[in-house]
Amino acid sequence: MSRPLHRGISGGIRIPDSSPDSWDSQMKDKTEKEDLDRRGSSDQSSLSLKFPLRLFFAYNSHSKYGVTENGFGTDPFIVGTPRNRHKLTLLFLKCSLIFIVILVLTGSFWWTISISTSSRGHIYHGYRRLQEKIVSDLLDIGEFSRGTSRLKELEFCSQEFENYVPCFNVSENLALGYSDGNEFDRQCGHELKQNCLVLPPVNYKIPLRWPTGRDVIWFANVKITAQEVLSSGSLTKRMMMLDEEQISFRSASPMFDGIEDYSHQIAEMIGLRNESNFIQAGVRTILDIGCGYGSFGAHLFSSQLLTMCIANYEPSGSQVQLTLERGLPAMIASFMSKQLPYPSLSFDMLHCARCGIDWDQKDGILLIEADRLLKPGGYFVWTSPLTNARNKENQKRWKFVQDFAVKLCWEMLSQQDETVVWKKTSKRNCYASRKLSSGPSLCSKVHDVESPYYRELQNCIGGTQSNRWISVEDRTTWPSRASLSKKELAIYGLQPEEFAEETENWRTAVRNYWSLLSPLIFSDHPKRPGEEDPPPPYNMLRNVLDMNAHFGGFNSALLQAGKSVWVMNVVPTSGPNNLPLILDRGFVGVLHDWCEAFPSYPRTYDLVHAAGLLSLETTQQRRCSMLDIFTEIDRLLRPEGWIIIRDTVPQIESARALTTRLKWDARVIEIESDSDQRLLICQKPFFKKQAS
Repeated sequence: MSRPLHRGISGGIRIPDSSPDSWDSQMKDKTEKEDLDRRGSSDQSSLSLKFPLRLFFAYNSHSKYGVTENGFGTDPFIVGTPRNRHKLTLLFLKCSLIFIVILVLTGSFWWTISISTSSRGHIYHGYRRLQEKIVSDLLDIGEFSRGTSRLKELEFCSQEFENYVPCFNVSENLALGYSDGNEFDRQCGHELKQNCLVLPPVNYKIPLRWPTGRDVIWFANVKITAQEVLSSGSLTKRMMMLDEEQISFRSASPMFDGIEDYSHQIAEMIGLRNESNFIQAGVRTILDIGCGYGSFGAHLFSSQLLTMCIANYEPSGSQVQLTLERGLPAMIASFMSKQLPYPSLSFDMLHCARCGIDWDQKDGILLIEADRLLKPGGYFVWTSPLTNARNKENQKRWKFVQDFAVKLCWEMLSQQDETVVWKKTSKRNCYASRKLSSGPSLCSKVHDVESPYYRELQNCIGGTQSNRWISVEDRTTWPSRASLSKKELAIYGLQPEEFAEETENWRTAVRNYWSLLSPLIFSDHPKRPGEEDPPPPYNMLRNVLDMNAHFGGFNSALLQAGKSVWVMNVVPTSGPNNLPLILDRGFVGVLHDWCEAFPSYPRTYDLVHAAGLLSLETTQQRRCSMLDIFTEIDRLLRPEGWIIIRDTVPQIESARALTTRLKWDARVIEIESDSDQRLLICQKPFFKKQAS
């Protein structure tokens, strides 16, 4: 690892390594708070230099700066009064220094504006550098006067948390009486927060660069044994090539050729020449239920199709963990009792190849949920031995699925071998033309929720009242779909000017990110012998988590900049619900409450991005602290992964204080030009576990 690097761009300020010891005040107990009050006066005299002008408003600052009820610190400073002559003398010297600085800056400013227009630009840049140097010196003096005290670093979790996913405790759910698949359900209500750092497994290695990492992964990085690979009944698992250190999905394997033939067969059943024509048929996003290890989505990626893998939580041999390790979209999700945290009308295709879902069970309510997720005119692809059943019991089950699909206004396009393809109706009047009492009713406005968050499954057809009811054939094809028209924007209450401004702002932000990241990443991961020069970003940045996705502008800007990444766009439940807009643009995303654990295994993202998230959470009456959110980021981030936080100055200052506790390297701090936003870029170190 290279040494931490501090850079200031566009008026940036270099921040020393030490951090105020009261920034994470929400984690203090009553005794610590009393001790902090006793030390308040001495802290103020030293910290005042960090924000010198606050000295003149010190006695009125308690109501404005403090800690909110949710535990997010809005200001790290506690104001006190000097108690002895030494401190009064030190305070006098500091005030004198500040007064001199103000005089110098004021005189410099008036001298600058008196210069002729032709040379003013050159003088201004020198003036800015002088300002930065003075402020930097003031900060260094403040840090020197406050001493070397630091917040206590977090401990490492025990080995049992190596692949731990909070909210998914199968044994506990079984003890509570859950069964018939409900034991895999997500339960987040009563779980205690760990607040420790998850270590990687022994022999963990950084994933290979994309696209090599799609086909070859390190065996030690995933929780699966060789015996589970070789003995599994799954075609995907059985045909993986395995050696001592790597699991290979090379294109030369029979497994991959089988996937190519299979996807070609599906395209022909829809009426297309091959899978490369899916885009022309309006298919861009696919929900792959019980996806094996993501080989279906990996193959379709070359055709610009984006496939989201979902599967139940598995204590070992996880489909989701391995799919993410390959650099493909995936998340833990159960199809058994709760609605998935996606809006109605989210995906162009649903795919289930021996996915373990009994669609004929529970009176067809699982098929109703599948219908809710499909866009009008979308496709439902099911591959199962049940479709070729020979005994009477299985034939009866197959007949139920066929009849229920008709009640949902699905049209069966074709059946070949074990694969069946249905097409969802694009005409709303189809439901009214059904025979009375022939199927599930349409949801009322009360029950037709646009974006449910793990709500109980509904026994009614959803999405029919949505303004987003647009057939996949009538939508603009990818990649034009990412840029919505004026008519489409009106559905979400947006003006073209607002959308264009947001798009341009993110293009600028991404250029800025990469100008800061590229030299850091390149210096940490130099070219190895025999390798060609890799394209930017040089390192394995493939899986990106956007914790507060807004309109999906960060995702769009990354793709327009030619970055080989995919983005999990997360819309916090505490903010505006823009997830329908994001999914309609052809991206993938999910609703999530950041006071709960994200449904993924540890070490599954290469880059975590949070723009405005801390300010958003501060305004809520939250049941968690900033430390809880940051430890969850640390769990999700792979070793040597990157964190980009973009927020207001107070939030960034509080966040930077926590980086010490999390052992993150705070590499870059920058104040963005023409903005009150500050940028913090950190890297998670690689702490290796010692073999016992």
